[in-house]
Amino acid sequence: MKVLLSIKPEYAYKIFDGSKKYEFRRTLFKNTNVKTIVVYASSPVQKVIGEFEIDSILNEGLDSLWQKTKDFSGISRGFFFDYFSNKENGYAIKIKKTKMYKEALCIKEDFNAKPPQSFMYLKDCVI
Repeated sequence: MKVLLSIKPEYAYKIFDGSKKYEFRRTLFKNTNVKTIVVYASSPVQKVIGEFEIDSILNEGLDSLWQKTKDFSGISRGFFFDYFSNKENGYAIKIKKTKMYKEALCIKEDFNAKPPQSFMYLKDCVI
């Protein structure tokens, strides 16, 4: 199963250049069968630009999570702790294998969907 995640373009492109090996989330999808994340680069790009396989998902206290992920977080320490403000734990999706699409896809035309606030399940999706 695949999930479409909205990610700010500056971070989405870091996933595909290899400098960001963790995608952070305050909450996570409940379905444990999700193996692939499809990346929607939010405004101003507003396109589906690629996908990656999930290696593993960490769910830990913030200090521990930062220590384990900081070298390949793709974000600053300040941004990390601001993002997780008012949370005790956070999620880090470890990125296994990336595939950037040759041509970016339109979420409305190619997926018949609206950009999700956080994520949406893609059922029976062939990309």
